[in-house]
Amino acid sequence: MKTLGDLAMLARMNGLTRCSALAVIALALAGCSTVVVQPPPGAPSSARPAPSAAPAGTYTVVKGDTLYSIAFRNGTDFRDVAKLNGIAPPYTIWPGQSLKLPGHGAEPAAVHVSPPVAVKGPEPATTAPVFQTVETKPAAATSPAHASSAAAPVAAAHPLPPPTAVPVPAPSNPSPAVATAATPVVAASSGSTRTAGGVKWRWPASGQVVGRFQSGAAIPGIDIAGKQGDSVVAAADGTVVYSGNGLVGYGELIIIKHNDSFLSAYGHNRKRLVTEGQQVKAGQQIAEMGSSGSTRDELQFQIRKDGNPVDPLEYLPSR
Repeated sequence: MKTLGDLAMLARMNGLTRCSALAVIALALAGCSTVVVQPPPGAPSSARPAPSAAPAGTYTVVKGDTLYSIAFRNGTDFRDVAKLNGIAPPYTIWPGQSLKLPGHGAEPAAVHVSPPVAVKGPEPATTAPVFQTVETKPAAATSPAHASSAAAPVAAAHPLPPPTAVPVPAPSNPSPAVATAATPVVAASSGSTRTAGGVKWRWPASGQVVGRFQSGAAIPGIDIAGKQGDSVVAAADGTVVYSGNGLVGYGELIIIKHNDSFLSAYGHNRKRLVTEGQQVKAGQQIAEMGSSGSTRDELQFQIRKDGNPVDPLEYLPSR
């Protein structure tokens, strides 16, 4: 028979047992409160570094680029870019290719580059040109010859033939827009001309100048007012070395090479009517005025000498 002392001892033992059990349960719960979640295999990690940007003083070629457009974008002469990177005629460049830019302390590559008259890409498998320009609207002015495989190299414009050479033939099945551009259209105020730098210049549009040249501007040229669809004409004879929309701030842009030193550029067009490699005459319509890359209808016109922007009003005739 259990005494009162024994009963008291059993009661204390039961209490300790319950406390121990509760402690064990609490510890178990505490141990389960921290859950480590492992990411599934192959899942992207936030700790992975972002792709590094191109080093300063270099440019990575993208689809649609030409050596002319790269030099124009970076305010330099295409011959300097070619020499620095050891690119000899016909100046073939490829998407993903990294090019060094002049003016960043790099030494020119050891290659002899004779002064070219234009930039040409390699012969593709068919007779169609390999220029590949990104279009942002129905390409009334885009020739079927622009379409080529992604594996084709990005090339600069067709070569400018010597005066006695046969002009670059038009595509066998030109688009209506290109056919329209074959008829010269002279702006109302472009009858007068002025010869400067060996080039006979005329006004590219008939509107008033609403923006003057500033050498330090991001887009150094003059702005000529007008309205949607007004004619934009070539300011002088030459060869189209760029026709596209890959240069930020210029919208639909056309660049014409007049000789080894002079280029002219026509931006903010609504529609481009000429293609790369095409020969044009002074006063020939090359585009329709618009507001691409701008807040108003206007032509952004530039003249560059040896890659450097110059004031167009010093070359265009007085009016």
